[in-house]
Amino acid sequence: MCPSYYETGILYVPGKGIGCRYIIKPKEPAMTQPLSGKIALVTGSSRGIGAATAKKLASQGATVAVVYGKSKDEGQKVVDAITKAGGKAKLYSANANKPETLPELAKAVLADFGTIDILVNNAGVLGGGLIGEIDYAEYERIRQVNVDAVFALTNAVVPHMKSGARIINISSILGERSLMPGISVYNATKFAVNGFTRSWARDLAPKGILVNSVQPGSTATDMNPEDGEGSQAQLAGIPLGRFGRPEEIAGAVAFFAGPDATFITGETLSVDGGAIA
Repeated sequence: MCPSYYETGILYVPGKGIGCRYIIKPKEPAMTQPLSGKIALVTGSSRGIGAATAKKLASQGATVAVVYGKSKDEGQKVVDAITKAGGKAKLYSANANKPETLPELAKAVLADFGTIDILVNNAGVLGGGLIGEIDYAEYERIRQVNVDAVFALTNAVVPHMKSGARIINISSILGERSLMPGISVYNATKFAVNGFTRSWARDLAPKGILVNSVQPGSTATDMNPEDGEGSQAQLAGIPLGRFGRPEEIAGAVAFFAGPDATFITGETLSVDGGAIA
């Protein structure tokens, strides 16, 4: 009996007839599942960057807690897309406008899966105005979602994380620079997220938990469409001459979540087409 064997990139398979008459076949690429067995919680994952991130992590083997705020139907579409592709996901509801309720989200996911290995703090809102003109309620709305919710959920999840777990905060290049007037509040919230990232990296290093931020630039989402108001001004500042895609941001998140980022913590990675180069 002549065995199949693999040598120098070629698969040799025995053919019919007398002796070992081999047929050359291309070797099937191995399926890579670097996140197999991991439980990932992604906030704001019913659309945009969050949805792309949930799908990306699931494609690499993670079981994903998909979280929606307003649209259950959109969240279910993400879950359905993941399961149709052979992945695993479950849908949860949470209100980032009420940060004090987010420990209940953590509790629900932990009750279902026993642990959370990857936390992606993605939920966020845009808004703002010129100082002296912005309403305090608008300031509070942006702060609650972009800062308070990130703190509240992470604070609830961390005690249940094991060594090797990852926290990935979705920040913004506006957490590094102010590129236009009228966005001071949004700027401040993203500076805060980057501050959390650096400080939590030190807090959690003794536990073996890694904390990093991904800083998207202008990305084509419902919140910031390519043909929306101000899009041409944004494009003018992007050396690559286009908006990013949610899947490109998701790729950076998957890198931080995966086995190639085991000695990276407290970092911010800009995915912005060179906008703040």
